[in-house]
Amino acid sequence: MSVPAAGGASMHEAGAELPDAPVPQGVDLAGQSSSSSQNGSQNGAQQPGDSQSQHDKAAQQIKKEETQRAFGIIPSFNTSFTGDVVPLSKTQKMQLAFRSSIDPFTFAEAFFFGGYRELGEDYSGYGWGFTGYMKRTGSAYADSFLGNMIGNGFLPGVLHQEPRYFQLGHGNFFHRAAYAALSAVRCKHDGTNKWEPNYSNVGGNIIAGAISNVYYPKGETGWEHTFGDGLVNTATGIIGTEFQEFWIDIQKKMLKHRDQKAQPAGKP
Repeated sequence: MSVPAAGGASMHEAGAELPDAPVPQGVDLAGQSSSSSQNGSQNGAQQPGDSQSQHDKAAQQIKKEETQRAFGIIPSFNTSFTGDVVPLSKTQKMQLAFRSSIDPFTFAEAFFFGGYRELGEDYSGYGWGFTGYMKRTGSAYADSFLGNMIGNGFLPGVLHQEPRYFQLGHGNFFHRAAYAALSAVRCKHDGTNKWEPNYSNVGGNIIAGAISNVYYPKGETGWEHTFGDGLVNTATGIIGTEFQEFWIDIQKKMLKHRDQKAQPAGKP
């Protein structure tokens, strides 16, 4: 699923054209961006002797992130709109991944993709009708659950990688779009603020693809399915990071348009 940078550049070279870290930005529940503190905690490095306070601060950040929803509906739990973060513990990474996996919107997505697969006549081994639809829905949810728990929870804890997406929030459209796309294959190392290959995300999707051989119909499994599914899910993740980068901008324009329409006639 990972796509090499244009011109055959390595991920490190491609990343060098983008800033090392996003400019710290905050966001309130209405989607209004604001400047956040730029004190020395931008890299989230843990200082000796303050492990408890770091853990508590991370817990507070997770609590806030779990309230974030694009347009009040779509979860934005794995997105940070500020550079003032501290690394999550292994347990916290698993908790955040699980919270995303059991959100009602995640189940709704599975039902949608179940129907899409049925209409597209995918996985004929499941059969058709209500039973086939539910099997396709179940497999779609299992794919999402496994990929999320392994790629955003377990592997980031083992490899000390950040599972969250850090919104850039400044620069022109193409600059931000390139930054968001790269985030599918690169991430920050815990506490260093340095970019590195996102082994967790890519590896998690491939591992999830391998496990899915257990519940997909015979004849539609194997190595091709494992790597094909894993790479497709990684590529699909780019759509997610692009959405997380720009949804606040879209919401602002919608609110501005609504306010303009509500403006009484004759007033500037």
